[in-house]
Amino acid sequence: MLGPDGDFITMPEISQIFGELLGIWCLSEWMGAGKPSHFQLVEFGPGRGSLANDILSIHLHGALGGAAVSVHLVEVSSKLSQALTRDQSQVWARKDEPVYRQGTTTTGLPISWYRNLDDVPRGTIYLAHEFFDALPIHKFQRTKGWREVMVDIDLDEPGKLRFVIVPARTLASPQLIQAGEVRRLVEVCPEGGVIVQQLANRIAEDGGAALIADYGHGGTKTDTFRGFKDHKLHDVLASPGSADLTADVDFSCLIKMAGATVVCMGPVCQRDFLKNMGIDTSGKKPCVLLRKCADPSIKAELIQGYDMLTNPQKMGERFQFFTMLNHSRLTSPEQSKGAPTPLPVTSFSELGLS
Repeated sequence: MLGPDGDFITMPEISQIFGELLGIWCLSEWMGAGKPSHFQLVEFGPGRGSLANDILSIHLHGALGGAAVSVHLVEVSSKLSQALTRDQSQVWARKDEPVYRQGTTTTGLPISWYRNLDDVPRGTIYLAHEFFDALPIHKFQRTKGWREVMVDIDLDEPGKLRFVIVPARTLASPQLIQAGEVRRLVEVCPEGGVIVQQLANRIAEDGGAALIADYGHGGTKTDTFRGFKDHKLHDVLASPGSADLTADVDFSCLIKMAGATVVCMGPVCQRDFLKNMGIDTSGKKPCVLLRKCADPSIKAELIQGYDMLTNPQKMGERFQFFTMLNHSRLTSPEQSKGAPTPLPVTSFSELGLS
C-alpha cells in the first residue's frame, strides 16, 4: 500500500532529504539535552523503515560522540516489520513478548520491534510521522445536542454502507466533546490523546523529546475523514479494507492532552521546519546532498524532491510539525509561550556532520 505503486506515498519516499533533516533535529535535541550517554531513537508506525534508514544515513551514531545508540520501532503489523528485516541481521520473531523482533542494523546498531509504547525503554527521542492521522476517530454532529455519526447498512441499496446520526447520546458523546466547542461537526481521536499523554509523562519524568509530523489543523477543521486508493481520493465506505483511511490531526487537542507537564511547540508548517533545519544553503537549493552529487539525473531528483517538500502549493504548508520537550530544554518557562523559537543550529559542521 506504500510508495508509487500503492495507495499513497510518504515524505521519506519523496526524498531522502526529509529523513536526513529529521536526523539533524534528533541530533540537535540530544545536544540540547546535555549530550546524554544513551541515544534511543523511537519511531511509531515505521512502515518499511524509510525514515529511520534516512535518519541513520547521516552517520548520526558517529556524530553522537560515543553515546550508545539504539533503534526502537513501535509497529503492530508483523508483516510491515518484516519489510525491514531484509537489511538486518540476527533477526527473529517472538510470540507474546514485549519485544517481538530484534536484530542489528547494517551499521551495527541494535534494533527492536514493539507492539506498545509501554514496552519501549524510557528516555528517548520519539518520532511519529504520518502516524496519528491513521488512528481511528469518532465523528460527532451537533443537532439536538451532540450526536455520534456511525456506519450503517443502506436499506435502499443492500450491500452498500451509509453514515447515520445516532438518535440518542452514545457513551462517547459526553466524554469526548470538549467544553466550549463551537464547530458543528467534530472528529475526535481518543487513542491519539492517550499516546500523547503517555509521551508527555515520559518526557516530563525522564527527559527526551517528541516530534509529531502529520496532516493537521489547530482545532478549526470539521470533516476531514477521507480515503485514498491508487493515489486518488476514494469513498471511505466503498470496498472496506481496500483503501487507506485518514483524518487530519487536531493539534489543539493534542496540546490539551499533553498539559503543562511538557513544553509544547508548534505546530509549524513543513516548509518552515525544514528551512529551520537547514534545507537551504543559498537560494532555493537542497543542502548537503546536492553539493556532493555529481550525477545530473540524481541532482534533478533532489531538486524535484525539494520542491515537493517545501512548495506551499504542494506539501510545504499542508504538513505540520509539533514537538514536546522537557521544561529543562528551555532557559526559562516563559519561552514556551507563543510561537516556537528556532533551534540553535547554524551549520552541519557545528553538529559534527560533513
